[in-house]
Amino acid sequence: MAKVVLIGAGAVGTSFLYSAINQGLANEYGIIDVSENGRDGNVLDLEDAIASVPKEFKIYAADYDQLDDADYILIAAGRPQKPEETRLQMVQDNVAIIKEIARKIKASKFSGITLICANPVDILTYAYLKATGFPKSKVIGSGTVLDTARLRVEIAKDIGVSPNSIDNAYVIGEHGDSSVTTFSSITVGGKALSEWGCKFNSENYEEKLEKYVARKAYEIINRKRATFYGIGAGMAKILSSIVNDKGDIVVCGAYLEGEYGFSNIVMGVPCVLNKNGISKIVKVNLNSKEQEKLAASYKIIEGINKEITF
Repeated sequence: MAKVVLIGAGAVGTSFLYSAINQGLANEYGIIDVSENGRDGNVLDLEDAIASVPKEFKIYAADYDQLDDADYILIAAGRPQKPEETRLQMVQDNVAIIKEIARKIKASKFSGITLICANPVDILTYAYLKATGFPKSKVIGSGTVLDTARLRVEIAKDIGVSPNSIDNAYVIGEHGDSSVTTFSSITVGGKALSEWGCKFNSENYEEKLEKYVARKAYEIINRKRATFYGIGAGMAKILSSIVNDKGDIVVCGAYLEGEYGFSNIVMGVPCVLNKNGISKIVKVNLNSKEQEKLAASYKIIEGINKEITF
């Protein structure tokens, strides 16, 4: 069975852990956090779930010297996003945090798969890869998994179907304001989105939906200060695909080496996930407008990466 260690027991990290526990994704969970009180409180709280979930598990306060036999690490450490602050504005503070975490993880002889969901996630996943030198298939960012979920939920509500019935609907690129929606590839029940009525056959609908998806995080943060349930569930989905060797196609943050025409960067793209991590990056057919927008998103991420000292 699997051993999962969470680094950063804030709202996002513990939401992931709670979702993973309810799905029975591991039999052993460790928590590392700079706040011993917070860490120990979460251990005690989550421990109470053992009697109520289908699969029993062990949970405990951990440290970096216990990572050598861990199968998976999820990094959710970092300062939270402030109201109206972009994810990219958090970069300097959280890059420093991720680099220190990376140093400790590498020293621990950890050889498993790392999942990262701290923001700005594209930058931090890239920084972690550079700092550790780990295989690119074993370092996976949350990317645009949450953006994609938001997109599918909204389309499903508009049409009146399950989000699971929305095919080839992806948000790719930066997890942030420059993200790109693959409208040209979306199908529902084998029909193009535009075939579901006049409402869906207009640039106005696409623009409004894309803006809503990109801005939804700000709306949530303004109302309740943070987002955590959606991303927690999204990270558990990524872990489930890996633990259960499913071969699912899931949007996540992957290191590109020529895919989509870009290299030496991490951004959200559809990937095939199995027990080895990312086994393949899926190339979605984009129209010229979508490709141009993705190139613009790439330049934004690349510009930030160039300012960071690795």
